[in-house]
Amino acid sequence: MEFCPKCGAMMLPNKGKFVCKCGFTKDVSEKEADQYAVSEKIESQDSVIMKGEEIDTLPTTKVTCPECGNTKAFWWLRQTRSADEAETRFLRCTECRNTWREYD
Repeated sequence: MEFCPKCGAMMLPNKGKFVCKCGFTKDVSEKEADQYAVSEKIESQDSVIMKGEEIDTLPTTKVTCPECGNTKAFWWLRQTRSADEAETRFLRCTECRNTWREYD
Protein backbone atom coordinates (compact mmCIF):
# COMPACT_ATOMS: atom_id res chain seq x y z
CA MET A 1 0.00 0.00 0.00
CA GLU A 2 1.36 3.38 -0.96
CA PHE A 3 0.50 6.70 0.64
CA CYS A 4 0.83 10.12 -0.94
CA PRO A 5 3.73 12.17 0.47
CA LYS A 6 1.79 15.39 -0.24
CA CYS A 7 -1.63 14.75 1.34
CA GLY A 8 -1.28 11.36 3.07
CA ALA A 9 -4.13 9.68 1.13
CA MET A 10 -3.84 6.11 -0.13
CA MET A 11 -2.52 5.93 -3.69
CA LEU A 12 -3.94 3.43 -6.17
CA PRO A 13 -2.08 1.73 -9.05
CA ASN A 14 -3.26 2.88 -12.49
CA LYS A 15 -1.51 2.28 -15.84
CA GLY A 16 1.99 1.76 -14.42
CA LYS A 17 1.81 4.58 -11.87
CA PHE A 18 0.52 5.17 -8.38
CA VAL A 19 -2.09 7.94 -8.57
CA CYS A 20 -3.41 10.08 -5.71
CA LYS A 21 -6.70 11.99 -5.64
CA CYS A 22 -4.69 15.21 -5.12
CA GLY A 23 -2.96 14.69 -8.48
CA PHE A 24 0.41 13.40 -7.27
CA THR A 25 1.76 10.42 -9.29
CA LYS A 26 4.67 8.05 -8.75
CA ASP A 27 6.09 5.46 -11.15
CA VAL A 28 5.59 1.84 -10.09
CA SER A 29 8.81 -0.17 -9.83
CA GLU A 30 8.94 -3.76 -11.12
CA LYS A 31 9.04 -5.06 -7.52
CA GLU A 32 5.97 -2.99 -6.60
CA ALA A 33 4.15 -4.09 -9.77
CA ASP A 34 4.53 -7.75 -8.73
CA GLN A 35 3.33 -6.94 -5.22
CA TYR A 36 0.19 -5.16 -6.43
CA ALA A 37 -0.68 -7.49 -9.33
CA VAL A 38 -4.27 -8.75 -9.41
CA SER A 39 -4.20 -12.54 -9.16
CA GLU A 40 -7.86 -13.29 -9.86
CA LYS A 41 -10.94 -11.45 -10.98
CA ILE A 42 -14.10 -11.60 -8.85
CA GLU A 43 -17.66 -10.59 -9.51
CA SER A 44 -18.96 -7.63 -7.50
CA GLN A 45 -21.45 -9.79 -5.58
CA ASP A 46 -18.71 -12.20 -4.41
CA SER A 47 -17.20 -11.89 -0.95
CA VAL A 48 -13.53 -10.98 -0.84
CA ILE A 49 -11.41 -13.31 1.27
CA MET A 50 -8.03 -11.98 2.32
CA LYS A 51 -5.13 -14.36 1.71
CA GLY A 52 -1.80 -14.32 3.50
CA GLU A 53 -0.85 -13.75 7.09
CA GLU A 54 -3.57 -13.21 9.69
CA ILE A 55 -3.74 -9.62 10.89
CA ASP A 56 -5.75 -9.38 14.09
CA THR A 57 -7.51 -6.04 13.68
CA LEU A 58 -11.03 -7.13 14.60
CA PRO A 59 -12.61 -6.07 17.91
CA THR A 60 -12.58 -8.65 20.72
CA THR A 61 -15.07 -9.72 23.35
CA LYS A 62 -15.18 -12.00 26.39
CA VAL A 63 -16.89 -15.24 25.36
CA THR A 64 -16.04 -18.91 25.90
CA CYS A 65 -14.87 -20.85 22.85
CA PRO A 66 -16.86 -24.09 22.47
CA GLU A 67 -13.74 -25.89 21.16
CA CYS A 68 -10.85 -24.94 23.48
CA GLY A 69 -12.48 -23.00 26.36
CA ASN A 70 -10.51 -19.80 25.69
CA THR A 71 -12.40 -16.72 26.95
CA LYS A 72 -11.49 -14.18 24.25
CA ALA A 73 -12.73 -14.00 20.65
CA PHE A 74 -12.73 -11.64 17.69
CA TRP A 75 -16.19 -10.67 16.41
CA TRP A 76 -17.87 -9.12 13.37
CA LEU A 77 -21.43 -8.65 12.09
CA ARG A 78 -22.83 -9.82 8.75
CA GLN A 79 -26.33 -9.44 7.31
CA THR A 80 -27.16 -13.06 6.44
CA ARG A 81 -30.94 -12.84 6.24
CA SER A 82 -33.36 -10.26 4.92
CA ALA A 83 -32.75 -6.60 5.76
CA ASP A 84 -35.63 -6.39 8.25
CA GLU A 85 -34.06 -9.09 10.47
CA ALA A 86 -31.15 -8.76 12.89
CA GLU A 87 -27.55 -9.22 11.76
CA THR A 88 -25.66 -12.41 12.60
CA ARG A 89 -22.69 -12.05 14.93
CA PHE A 90 -19.66 -14.18 14.01
CA LEU A 91 -16.96 -15.01 16.55
CA ARG A 92 -13.43 -16.40 16.08
CA CYS A 93 -11.37 -17.72 18.99
CA THR A 94 -8.10 -15.84 19.48
CA GLU A 95 -6.31 -19.09 20.37
CA CYS A 96 -7.56 -21.99 18.20
CA ARG A 97 -9.20 -19.83 15.43
CA ASN A 98 -12.47 -21.79 15.71
CA THR A 99 -15.29 -19.73 14.14
CA TRP A 100 -18.93 -19.86 15.19
CA ARG A 101 -22.01 -17.65 14.99
CA GLU A 102 -24.49 -16.17 17.43
CA TYR A 103 -28.04 -15.29 16.52
CA ASP A 104 -29.94 -12.53 18.32
